[in-house]
This record gives sequence, C-alpha cells and structure tokens, in this order.
Amino acid sequence: MQSGSLASTPFNPSPLALLVDRDLDSRRMYAEYLRLAGCGVEEAEDGREALAKAISHHPDVIVTETRLPGINGFDLCRLLHSDMATRGIPVVFVTGDAFKPDIDRAKLAGADAVLVKPCLPERLFLELRRVMMMGEDVRERVRIATHTSRDKRERTQDLIDETRRVLRTPLSKAIPRFQTSDPPIAAPQLVCPECDLPLRYDHSNVGGVSVRHAEQWDYYECTAGCGTFQYRQRTRKLRKIG
Repeated sequence: MQSGSLASTPFNPSPLALLVDRDLDSRRMYAEYLRLAGCGVEEAEDGREALAKAISHHPDVIVTETRLPGINGFDLCRLLHSDMATRGIPVVFVTGDAFKPDIDRAKLAGADAVLVKPCLPERLFLELRRVMMMGEDVRERVRIATHTSRDKRERTQDLIDETRRVLRTPLSKAIPRFQTSDPPIAAPQLVCPECDLPLRYDHSNVGGVSVRHAEQWDYYECTAGCGTFQYRQRTRKLRKIG
C-alpha cells in the first residue's frame, strides 16, 4: 500500500472510522489505508453489529455498503440519524449498487456521500476528510435540502401525472353525459314554429366538455304532427330535427 501521499494530509487528532462491509477483503483494504492515514478503525460485517458499535464506540465517521446482512445500509443510516446519540455521525456509502435509483435511495436515507465501487482507498480518504470538515450543522442542512428537493420533485411529478391523465380523457367523457326527463334547467314551454300549437316536452340530453361549459338540449314533439324539435339552452335556439 502506497502511503507517501498521506504524509501531507494526516488527521489531527486521529478520528475513528467504522467500516461496515460483509466483504472481508474490502474492509481490510480500506482499514489498512486509513490506519496509514492516521485513523483509528473499527470493523463490522453486518448492520446489527454496525449499529451496536456505532452506539458503543461513537465513531467520527461510518463507511458502509448498502447490501448488508441483518440490517441493510439504507435502514442502518436511517436508524443512526433517528437516534440523538448517533445522528451527528457522518455516513459515507461505498456501494456496488451503481444504478441511479440506488444512489438516490442512499442520499434520501441520509448519506453524506455516496461512492460507487470500485472505489480506491485514496478516493474514500478524501471524501471522509470532506464530510468531517463540513461540520454537523452543514451536513444537516444538506440532508434537509435533499429531502426538500425530493418532495418538490414528487409534487411536480404528481402534477404532471394528473395533467397527463386529464389530457388522455376524451372530451366526451370529461363530464357525465346523460338523458333525463328532470334536467338541471327546467325545459321551457314552447310552441311549434310551423303551426303555433304548444310543443310537448319529451326529454333532455345533458353534457358538455367541462363544468364551466355544460350543455343542455331539450327535445319536443309537435302535437299536430309537424315533427321533432330540439331546443339548445345555451343559445336559446329551437330547430327542427325530424
């Protein structure tokens, strides 16, 4: 292991790092490098052991995989941040889950940084320095901003989905259309334009393209046999249709 690059950037005082990974070789690789960099190192191979050591040893930083036996890395991070005794400990994920949904899930769980394997020890070392130098208040603001941004994205997506649903709805189904003999607007008493005898009301069709643009058509029969007529409420026009 090359350690010459660490000489100019030692930690002072020596922080304690908790490495959580079920893969022994990965833990050993990072542990060796961090010890050469001046860190104390504790190790855990599953989530339950990591949680116990985090509470008992209170490390300065936790490095964890997402896929862990017992308690996975996402739940481990959430549990740590929900406990007053451990919520201030920065958590860095070093994971083989390289897909964006997995990375986003880690950030939403409260990760202060997410690194994707293969990750060189030098890269991890620099990231640990960065998150520990940020300070607890800054890290907390970043976490809040991440959750706020997520909430805004979800609300925006909900609006987009609702808009798409409305646009996919045919105008003929935008509001209910039905036939009735008891319409919302009372059918007027009309006379036949051909014989001047009273028209007999038959039924109404109610519909339209929206609540603001509702329509009602009233249908009549001439008692003298002149035919069938339609009266449109919005235009107040009567026309013969049969």
